[in-house]
Amino acid sequence: MGRKPNETPEIPDDMFTPASPGIVTKAETSAAPLTFWQEAWRRLRKNKGALAGLITIVFLIVVSLIGPLFNEYSYSQQDLVRSNLPPKIAGLEWLGFDGTRSSGENTYEERGITANAWFGTDEFGRDLWTRLWKATQVSLFIGVVAAFLDLLIGVVYGGISAFYGGRLDNVMQRIIEVLVGIPNLIVIILFILIFEPGILSIILAMIITGWVGMARVVRGQILQLKGQEFILAARTLGTSNGKLIWKHLFPNVMGPIIITVMFTIPSAIFFEAFLSFIGLGLQPPLASLGVLIEDGYQSMRFFSYKLIFPAIVISALMISFNLLADGLRDALDPKMRR
Repeated sequence: MGRKPNETPEIPDDMFTPASPGIVTKAETSAAPLTFWQEAWRRLRKNKGALAGLITIVFLIVVSLIGPLFNEYSYSQQDLVRSNLPPKIAGLEWLGFDGTRSSGENTYEERGITANAWFGTDEFGRDLWTRLWKATQVSLFIGVVAAFLDLLIGVVYGGISAFYGGRLDNVMQRIIEVLVGIPNLIVIILFILIFEPGILSIILAMIITGWVGMARVVRGQILQLKGQEFILAARTLGTSNGKLIWKHLFPNVMGPIIITVMFTIPSAIFFEAFLSFIGLGLQPPLASLGVLIEDGYQSMRFFSYKLIFPAIVISALMISFNLLADGLRDALDPKMRR
């Protein structure tokens, strides 16, 4: 028999199948969604290179703080009897840390020295284990302080320039263009002529022009954000400028700011090492990684261990900070979210 035009067709029971036990339940779908920072941390943990960099940085910071405590010698203590001792570590003689030079000479036995020097000593008998970790502390301190000051000045300067715009923005950007044209090396030489070479003069020379990059990043981000709908809606509701900056604009530029800071720290460490290497940085007995590398370079033909250990530490710091910065850039980029 034919079916009438308005008659609903019958659906056989065999067309329906029961739901599988693995179907997502309501309880599972009602879980609280991840916040932006939780999602960023989850993506960062999946980046093996960035995680390895973070672990290495933490390890070097901890060792630099507690390392000198395991040695009875200070970083500036001189003892000419212990001058130019090769590395010697009890229990690790099979790895080459037996206090014997490549020529087969055992300086420890000849001088009647019983105490070990884990990384050897320099020409003045100063223990390189203690000096290396003190130097790491100084280099990290310079890098972190310089990055923090760049962050502070750059965020304030770039934020004001972009938020208020107009003639003020034009004037502030012309000032930046002038500062960009000043070479850092000339600035550090001028500061050395005014101040004595030291940590203060190096940090001041770095922040004279170092904050310019941060200011440009912040300015670009705020110019992009301040014309969007949520900012216009906040203005329409009568939100004050201060609240607009700290509650709406600033949190949305935190990602690029963090990434820029993570790239600034290794740049500052390398710049300090370069200045110390050419003799414009810290002066002995103060120690930094650049100072130790310069000392090791002078005698690397006969005492290569003086150069090897600080070179390994500064290379590990530079690589780790760059790996972490690359990982943060991917983790904080909304486009990378899956």
